Amino acid sequence: MTLTFIQHELKSFWRSKNTSKSVTIRIVMGFLILILLLYVVVLGFYLDTILEQSFPGENLIIAFSGMLLYYFVFDLLMRFQMQELPTLTVQPYLHLPVSRNTVVTYLSLVSLKSVFNLWPFIISLPFILKIIKPEQGLNTALLFIAAITGLTIFNNYLSLYIKRRSNLNGWVSICFSIFLVLLTLSDFSWHIISFRNLSLLFFGNIKAHPLLVLIPLALSCIIYYINFLYLKHNLYLEELGSRKISHKSSTDIPLLDRFGRVGELVANEVKLILRNKRSRSSVLMTTMILFYGLIFYTNKYYGDGWKVFCGMFMTGIFIINYGQFMFGWQAGHFDGILISKIKFQDFLKAKYILFTIVSSAAFLLTLPYAYFGWHIILVHFVMYLWNIGVNTTIVLFFANRNYKRIDLSRGASFNWEGVGATQLLLGFPLFLLPFVIYGPVAFFGHPDIALGLLAAIGLLFVLTRQYWIKQLEEDFYEKKYTIAEGFRAK
Repeated sequence: MTLTFIQHELKSFWRSKNTSKSVTIRIVMGFLILILLLYVVVLGFYLDTILEQSFPGENLIIAFSGMLLYYFVFDLLMRFQMQELPTLTVQPYLHLPVSRNTVVTYLSLVSLKSVFNLWPFIISLPFILKIIKPEQGLNTALLFIAAITGLTIFNNYLSLYIKRRSNLNGWVSICFSIFLVLLTLSDFSWHIISFRNLSLLFFGNIKAHPLLVLIPLALSCIIYYINFLYLKHNLYLEELGSRKISHKSSTDIPLLDRFGRVGELVANEVKLILRNKRSRSSVLMTTMILFYGLIFYTNKYYGDGWKVFCGMFMTGIFIINYGQFMFGWQAGHFDGILISKIKFQDFLKAKYILFTIVSSAAFLLTLPYAYFGWHIILVHFVMYLWNIGVNTTIVLFFANRNYKRIDLSRGASFNWEGVGATQLLLGFPLFLLPFVIYGPVAFFGHPDIALGLLAAIGLLFVLTRQYWIKQLEEDFYEKKYTIAEGFRAK
């Protein structure tokens, strides 16, 4: 039956009207993955040399054992960001004499073909064969390989399980990201735990206590079973990872009721963000960037210019990350927007309100950085004004020049759909303009005046928002048919 599933997927791929485009994308992706694998191969062959230089005077096997757990924590983070969910359109099989266990087993096992499952072996096998096997024997080498296999499988299914749960509840991914960040800080900043000591405790004693290898193998079996049950209980979905639920069209967010039609448009945008994979990644990115200050504010070598940089990113990353693809998020129903009774001026107002709400929330969440000084909060507030005033207007100006559609059902990792010259050009005013204003004034010894100038310009744009909306509306009407034509192209 597994062979039948593979044949059906191949036929579906080759008979698709987008086959040529898909083949091109796969060739490009395969080339990039091949380059990454070559780097990993080189790292594996020279790992002993790298460890010898990084830990001079320390036994190489001890150094290797102490770093393994760090790798798997990093591997879990990378999988969560980049590993795609394996999908199979299961609805056509549900009325046939095909057991659900067979379908779920196929979906579970096909995920093991991920390139992420190759990396730990490519990195560790050369070291195990060159160093561990000659020094400690074949049995110890096999124990290391078995333990690494168990942890690799555990990470594979844990990542897939969390991502599947996240597709139905966005808070799962946010909480998991926060957990990983706190776990990392507990080791590197707060020194509450030590992954190195934990890794040494396990891998350093695996020769003396071979039964320890059963721990990662047991964990991999448990998480496989949990993932299996979850897939089986949700097999009624047309395609695993996306749930279609009917909701009432009116706003479900009471706070937005006071804005009338504009509030309803904002609520619909919020639903679009939370219900789709790629748009939801913008919220996840916003959450993760909030910890950006821990990199710069804990290091005294970074000056005030970096505070401006951090303030702009932490309070405006949603505007930058989500806004760069405006209005491509609505590409699937853009023709319906054009022929509806919705005034485009209200449509633009909804974007402004959405960006203001998210940036305001991001600014409030950065208030704990007052621990490093109240001046940092002042910089954050200045860049908050800049983001909701200037950067929002810049993003919507370039949105009128974005003709690339986005498929909301696709994931964010390795997905360049919607990316074009507009995104490249947008980066220049977003990233450079505040420093063009701040830099010269601060260079001559007046950083506070430079901040005041940024705040004044941002506030001016906020107060004259209606004027900019009118200008953007006129600009849109000149380009709306070109935008719509671009969004229709698949």
